[in-house]
Amino acid sequence: MAEEKKLFKVKIDNISVEVEPGTTILNAARQIGGDVVPPAMCYYSKLQGSGGKCRTCLVKVTKGSDADPRPMPKLVASCRTTVMDGMEVGNITSPEVQDARKGVVEFLLLNHPLDCPVCDQAGECDLQNLSYEHGAEATRYEFKRRTFDKIDIGDKIQLHMTRCILCYRCVFTADQLTEKREHGILGRGDASEISTYIHQSLDNNFIGNVIDVCPVGALTDKTFRFKNRVWFLKPVDAHRHCEDPKCCGKTVLWMRGDEVFRVTARKDKYGEVEDFICDTCRFDKKEKSDWIIEGPRKIDRHSVISQGHYVNTVKPKDPLVEVLDGRQPKLLFDIHTTSEVNRPEIDLSKIDGPAHSDDFNK
Repeated sequence: MAEEKKLFKVKIDNISVEVEPGTTILNAARQIGGDVVPPAMCYYSKLQGSGGKCRTCLVKVTKGSDADPRPMPKLVASCRTTVMDGMEVGNITSPEVQDARKGVVEFLLLNHPLDCPVCDQAGECDLQNLSYEHGAEATRYEFKRRTFDKIDIGDKIQLHMTRCILCYRCVFTADQLTEKREHGILGRGDASEISTYIHQSLDNNFIGNVIDVCPVGALTDKTFRFKNRVWFLKPVDAHRHCEDPKCCGKTVLWMRGDEVFRVTARKDKYGEVEDFICDTCRFDKKEKSDWIIEGPRKIDRHSVISQGHYVNTVKPKDPLVEVLDGRQPKLLFDIHTTSEVNRPEIDLSKIDGPAHSDDFNK
């Protein structure tokens, strides 16, 4: 009989959970769920090597393990720190963590432009949510914000380096999904930027996924640019039998009426895509007839998108039918044939001036 795998017991914000060895503190917190889950701007479970860049997931380890109960001297990144048996972690219960997270958010916003009203990421931006929950009321930064030269990376994807927080997600996505990555981080410190040969990497059929993994508005869909706001659109689950065997074909259509404004991959409650999609599904299939509609997409995260959602809504009862004693009202009819008063062969629109009784003399 196979030996039962030993589980580590971890306590996060006084809530216990048992996880497998090698699990990070962040993923252990995600098994608990709720407010105890630290925010993450760079970590992405679908991308190998991600995490450890943004420092927003810092937590305090108050007890290392049962074998060594000493606390860790500094705050640690929960996305890159694995759990130990008997470990105790403080997140929302630690004032030190909350103060440090507030400082990290302030650093992320130092050079970030205040262009949320014109940014296509507004309404589904992780940095907006992070700054709302952990940010300060005003900035103390008095210097000029950094700027970058505009780089054209094609007709599908728009790059705004001034909004970039250097999370490396797009670099890992291009490196692991495409055949050859041509871009990365150039420069050091304040001059760091995503650059060099990035336009060459856009030839791959899966490069559009950098839009979905970007937590801010640095990489956006140029085909959707300035066309609508996400909170005016209705997210609908849909799928198609994609010709690319690597593409799952399961997407979210952002619609208004029967018009499809954009297509994205499906995301979980932590903003990570469930499976990556190809550029053909994302950019070329913008007709409702191209897809098999499954139903409305449930938005789990707190967002303005969910405010106008229509899942489980009840259509109000029409009282007019009861007033008419069960008869259906005639909303559209020809007044000539229905009233049987005027002569139906006379077209009122062709009469010069207002109609009067002389126009209907026999």
